[in-house]
Amino acid sequence: MNAEPLATKLDSVIGGRTAAAFKRAFGVVTLGDLLEHYPRRYARRGELTALSELPVGEAVTIVAEVLEVRERTMKARKGSILEVRISDGKGVLNLTFFNQAWRTRELRPGARGIFAGKVGDYKGALQLAHPDYELFESSEQDTSPSAARKWAETPIPIYPATSTVASWQIHKAMALVLDALPELDDPIPLEVRQRDELLSYGQAIEKIHRPQTDADWHVAQHTLRYREAFLLQAALLQQRQIARLEQTTPRIAVPGGLLEQFDAQLPFHLTGDQTRVGAEIARDMAEPIPMNRLVQGEVGSGKTLVALRAMLATADSGGQSALLAPTEVLAGQHLRSLVRSLGPDLSARLFPTLLTGTLSAAEKRKAMLRIVSGQARIVVGTHALLAESVTFYDLGLLVVDEQHRFGVEQRAALRQKSHQPPHALVLTATPIPRTVAMTVFGDLEVSTIRELPAGRAGIETFVAGLPEHPGWIHRVWERVGEEVAAGRQAFVVCSAIDVNEPDDDDVDPADPNVPVPELSEKNPGPPRSTVVGTLAELRSIPATAGLRIEALHGRMPGDEKDRIMRAFAAHEIDVLVATTVIEVGVDVPNASTMVVLDADRFGVSQLHQLRGRVGRGQWAGLCLLVTNSSPNTLARERVDAVASTLDGFELAQADLELRQEGDVLGSAQSGGRSSLRLLRVTTDGELIARARSDAQALLENDPALTQNAGLRHALAQRVDSTTRAALSKN
Repeated sequence: MNAEPLATKLDSVIGGRTAAAFKRAFGVVTLGDLLEHYPRRYARRGELTALSELPVGEAVTIVAEVLEVRERTMKARKGSILEVRISDGKGVLNLTFFNQAWRTRELRPGARGIFAGKVGDYKGALQLAHPDYELFESSEQDTSPSAARKWAETPIPIYPATSTVASWQIHKAMALVLDALPELDDPIPLEVRQRDELLSYGQAIEKIHRPQTDADWHVAQHTLRYREAFLLQAALLQQRQIARLEQTTPRIAVPGGLLEQFDAQLPFHLTGDQTRVGAEIARDMAEPIPMNRLVQGEVGSGKTLVALRAMLATADSGGQSALLAPTEVLAGQHLRSLVRSLGPDLSARLFPTLLTGTLSAAEKRKAMLRIVSGQARIVVGTHALLAESVTFYDLGLLVVDEQHRFGVEQRAALRQKSHQPPHALVLTATPIPRTVAMTVFGDLEVSTIRELPAGRAGIETFVAGLPEHPGWIHRVWERVGEEVAAGRQAFVVCSAIDVNEPDDDDVDPADPNVPVPELSEKNPGPPRSTVVGTLAELRSIPATAGLRIEALHGRMPGDEKDRIMRAFAAHEIDVLVATTVIEVGVDVPNASTMVVLDADRFGVSQLHQLRGRVGRGQWAGLCLLVTNSSPNTLARERVDAVASTLDGFELAQADLELRQEGDVLGSAQSGGRSSLRLLRVTTDGELIARARSDAQALLENDPALTQNAGLRHALAQRVDSTTRAALSKN
């Protein structure tokens, strides 16, 4: 076996054919991969699973007892059918085998076992056709009551399985691997294991896959959950150590300089949170080590102002700042907002410059010349900033707005445009629960802005549930007309542009915040509300027919989008029918109303972001979430959660509980298939914090892990070169 046993290829232990099936079914390749394919639950030989609740059409694994076996001749063709009735004491399930009469030697009344297959419905009765099964061996060696009780109560691991690889096949393969394993190194220090009463790694692996009692697998799960948290935090902290070895230019505001001049002309006082976070950023940027800080805060809490002050400190030291925005609309909005905040004098000296993909060739050349010459001290752009042809004179600060819209590769490409690593500031208006911040952004310092600027009038949110109240849509449009009549403006958001082009270019289809609709071919649901259809409807119905209504979406040319957005900001448009292109950063204080059609098609954080576009001025905001989802469904639960609170941090926790944590190691930072096995950031916050503290103490005493070979090997396996490269680009 390999010097590192967990890296041994699976086929060397369980055979090439079985290993190939496991790879196809679960993507497992090594012994370590298989050992991390943990049981999803545990059954007992005496336990009878609820057959009455089996879902038709799904593959299931059940524990049951054979009631009756009978064979009959088929009428339409040659051969026989073997019918077996099994029960859990509450429900009955039929097993059907064609031309396999020999199974009567195994399947006898009273026999118990595990049965697996796809649940079908034949003439109103549930059945498994040609199921896989494994019968329990009888306890003939010791027939004493105590032995029988132990046999009946020994937990049976039930693994995540497929139609091609059954749970007991995994169990048998696991036994071969466990029997072949030598003693395993343990990455967790002995004193930590003793303090928390943890098993060794080898013991935990044995007891989670071959428990003798419930206590065995409980303590094994706890140990392995802690091990997972410990390795994850050690990897993130190690990456932070590596990053702190880099050197860069300190960026410090000078007395009487640009930052002081800007602060002196502000017509308001910074909030306490803005002052505190600004001080944290200034302290980081004064160091010769690159800052890596995440600033999270509520919609409208002033994160961009904090970032602008950091840009001015960078300019004071002679450097440039780049602000990377996810959409052209947001990039243009940012530029106008920065120019307005700076005023004519500072704008003339800093020359804020926009670079997007839709600029004309002449405009691009002009912008790129300002950037490479250093004339543009502040650069705002979209993905166009990542082009190889874009060169900075002295990039000192990178600001990434709405980080979830960018992959680590894109952020890394911009960082590499500096002669030295730039300071990095990541902004998000999607508040992040503490455990996610520790788990996903554990190598960044995290600052939080909760306090909103004074003078906000607040927002009221209501759900318009059309399944219960189909007539409410008419009242929605009447409310829009009433707000416009009072001199205010409204957004109407749709999830699609038109029926032929259902997706907006500015929406990432892989964005985990966008839920998969709970629909099927049999239940397609009502037609989606589209920008084109809604625009035509609002221009024709009495409640809104006379209003100035325009559309905005990601497939419009850049100059057209900019023109529409400017006109809306200037109150030349009453109602803007748009896609989520207006989700973040758009700031029109006179807009009081947000209508989101098909709200159940959006994620919790998206709805919260959209709601944050209104109530930004003197007028109270009104958000109407129109949904076709029925009460008591997951889709409706998302919408109701948003309506129940304005607290983004509370919603972030709800959002996390409604979807997976995501791949916390590697380039996928949220949603999708989680790389976590047993650890759950929704419930394991205390354990993660303790593991982080333990990992930090160990790395402070042994940064190179020369005295902790077990941890060094575990990190090499858990965090491969690809993942480490991704981490280094965060």
